[in-house]
Amino acid sequence: MLPMPTTTIPETLDHLRFDNAFTNTLPGDPIKDNTRRQVQQACYSYVEPAPVSNPTLVAYSREAAALLNVSNEDCTSPEFLEIFAGNRLLPDMKPYAMCYGGHQFGNWAGQLGDGRAINLGEVINNSAKRWILQLKGAGETPYSRTADGLAVLRSSLREFICSEAMYHLGIPTTRALSLVLTGEQVLRDMFYDGNPKLEPGAVVCRMSPSFIRFGNFEIFTARNETEVLKELVRYTIQTDFPHLKHDPNPTNTLTWFAEVCEKTALLISHWMRVGFVHGVMNTDNMSILGLTIDYGPYGWLESYDPGWTPNTT
Repeated sequence: MLPMPTTTIPETLDHLRFDNAFTNTLPGDPIKDNTRRQVQQACYSYVEPAPVSNPTLVAYSREAAALLNVSNEDCTSPEFLEIFAGNRLLPDMKPYAMCYGGHQFGNWAGQLGDGRAINLGEVINNSAKRWILQLKGAGETPYSRTADGLAVLRSSLREFICSEAMYHLGIPTTRALSLVLTGEQVLRDMFYDGNPKLEPGAVVCRMSPSFIRFGNFEIFTARNETEVLKELVRYTIQTDFPHLKHDPNPTNTLTWFAEVCEKTALLISHWMRVGFVHGVMNTDNMSILGLTIDYGPYGWLESYDPGWTPNTT
């Protein structure tokens, strides 16, 4: 791994205010080594992004940056590039990868987790709105399994463009702040035909009020880690569904569950109205807030075809 750069860079993003409620409230992985493993009784593992050799800013979203009260001047600064390439951390950032499981194509897949995504922290903007910053393609985590934790320009560009396009189409979605070339080459088998080739590496910064997925709850249910599950449910209601947190009715968890179902159904109806096909509708890719998340092999219907999928794997 490359060492973090030591060059002095003017601070232009020091006004960002971090809250980090997720890691401050919920139980974390006591093991600090960044080694692939089964993580027990924990909602996350602390891990730092892997530094890159020659970052280049490809694009940024002015609209997404404005949600953080970050200016266009900030976005073109050397500090912005270093932070969102994974080379630098602000003092209040506490990077971590989340632990979750999931049902994949109808079968329980066990522990999955953030295999190539690292959350930098939770920013509270000037309107008291929470935005979690997440680098996708930022290196290995305890949840990487057999993968390298990296991403290529091809898939990262697709995610950046579609995230912002979906927002402007009025579809609930995570946002994309920036797209950075890393200067590294990453080996990928693009067509899954046994002929891997080197491609330009990239990191995309995603933004969301929450990255909690259905699979975050499933992993603790599958392992009978009931107390952690209860803590996560309480945290989710208090943080992401604040209108329910003061409900004295003991059935408010069921009320919350019903609201999650409604948000998810509304999301699918939005997809249907524009012909969007996600391609990987597994429970580790289903947002608790009813947001489109994890833009992988998505596609768009040219005409109605209920059996079509863009996923060729």
